[in-house]
Amino acid sequence: MSIRHGLLALLEQGPRYGSQLRTEFESRTGATWPLNVGQVYTTLSRLERDGMVVPDGDDDAGHPLYAITDAGRDELRQWFERPVDRTSPPRDELAIKLAMAVGAPGVDIRSVIQSQRHATLKAMQDYTRLKAQALIAVESGGSDLQESPRGRDDMAWLLVLEQLIFQTEAEARWLDHSESRLVRLSAAAKRGATPPPADPAPRTAKGAPARATRR
Repeated sequence: MSIRHGLLALLEQGPRYGSQLRTEFESRTGATWPLNVGQVYTTLSRLERDGMVVPDGDDDAGHPLYAITDAGRDELRQWFERPVDRTSPPRDELAIKLAMAVGAPGVDIRSVIQSQRHATLKAMQDYTRLKAQALIAVESGGSDLQESPRGRDDMAWLLVLEQLIFQTEAEARWLDHSESRLVRLSAAAKRGATPPPADPAPRTAKGAPARATRR
């Protein structure tokens, strides 16, 4: 997750200090990815080093303010314009766990799947409940929703929630698929049948064969 670009996006609206940026970032994303002030100031220091922000005096309470530079605006514009790179996906703990569980002595992989499915469905229910609340907030915001800071935060939180719901739905389907495949392979092994051949190697977005060749 790009904290760096998230902070630049907030600073484009005007100078801000560290804890203010943390509060606004968490408000916009529903605290899905909580920040601590240390992370914020570390990122601000790197942005200042790279010429994308500059110190901008203090506010009335003595908080040191930061302002975005032209270089920072260029970087932010380019970030919005380019797609998120999916050729190097972030590590997924669940995928790694199931990969390690396959063949691990003493591990009941179906139990691992069922336990995760319970947690995934619970998360999906929670996200759906929060989405209903967010929809009420958005719909009660009126036509100037996009113009008010609270309206922008409500809309942003709704988008994050919907992404989380889609993500958990996909995860639940993948768990169902994994369990079904394990059941079929187990049944085939008991019958002494030859397992079906592996699918052709998938390819990455860049056209290179992916390292994982089994599905």
